[in-house]
Amino acid sequence: MPEENVLESAALDKGYDTNAIRARLSLDGIEPVIPGRSNRSEPIVYDKSKYKKRIRGERFFSKLKQFRRMATRYEKPSFTFLAMIHIVAAVISARNLVNSS
Repeated sequence: MPEENVLESAALDKGYDTNAIRARLSLDGIEPVIPGRSNRSEPIVYDKSKYKKRIRGERFFSKLKQFRRMATRYEKPSFTFLAMIHIVAAVISARNLVNSS
């Protein structure tokens, strides 16, 4: 049986900087990578290198939503929607390869 993907850390923006969210993530064994809000009395220590990698995921989902079929979710069954995500991800990757050369 394949091993499940286990989430080791969660990189979230400052909007998720609450003690309750941090406690819940820690309780689930997930490292919270959340910069502290400017009004916090004590500064929060977080892994800045992991936080910087968060933007790659955000850019991908932004490009994914540019495809109308993804934004409106024409495919209702989850397995066909996942198949469309794979197809669109391949198109995005191909465009990136063409544009980078």
